[in-house]
Amino acid sequence: MKNNHKIGSALAILGILTGVLAFYLIASQYNQVIGVKLATDRTDEAMSVRITYAVLGWVGTASAAIWAASFYGFLNKEKWAWFWGTVAATIQLLAGFFPAIPAMDSHLPVPTLSVFALGGVLWFSMLFIGGVDKKIITLTFIAGLAYVLTFIDGVAPIAKFTTSHDNPFWNGMYVITQQVSWWGAIAWAMFIFGALLKKSWAIPVGMFAGTMSMLAGYPLGLYNALFEVHRFSMFLPAPLLSTALIVYLFLPSTRKMLEAWNASA
Repeated sequence: MKNNHKIGSALAILGILTGVLAFYLIASQYNQVIGVKLATDRTDEAMSVRITYAVLGWVGTASAAIWAASFYGFLNKEKWAWFWGTVAATIQLLAGFFPAIPAMDSHLPVPTLSVFALGGVLWFSMLFIGGVDKKIITLTFIAGLAYVLTFIDGVAPIAKFTTSHDNPFWNGMYVITQQVSWWGAIAWAMFIFGALLKKSWAIPVGMFAGTMSMLAGYPLGLYNALFEVHRFSMFLPAPLLSTALIVYLFLPSTRKMLEAWNASA
């Protein structure tokens, strides 16, 4: 499968169609999910859907255009084609996964999971075509989980901001941690791309991504667990996984592995 431009071209076409599917599905569910949230007096969650679905709709649609560039690359046997396909698939994984959460919570269908499934197939396929080492695939896959979870940690504060005006400190915390989480998610994506491109800056970017996830996730998760839900908080998986990844990136063996990958032909 490595360097197979014919398979790559076919997958790029599938990627374009997946981006168009994300465009259609997110648009079709946008007002439906918001309407159910409002009908059940969950105006805070309606606000988070209103913002987050729009953002994912924008980037999910843009993934189709990135796949078009990748398709051009595969047709012309360009070395960079698989990488940009990976970028598009990374976007589609997020655009397909998160919209299913508020839809499922409202007992609605979750059609965007089809985008998530296709994005997963495309993501791994691009890495195989690019000849990426299995250890790097494993590392970037785990970083991808941190990327998705950290993004999710940036969604709930949108809703919580609207219901916390009687608590000025945490109202302010929700405003700040919302963007800290999303910038952390973007940084995890950049770490993945840097590792795949064999860039020396991948490790420091990973450190930045993990620290951003921890800075936002631990305060939210501990407060939510101890004072709100009195159980394990769903804010915590992102900072916990990010902590584990930072420890792993600090290990000399990890640096040697990435240096060996960077030096490979």
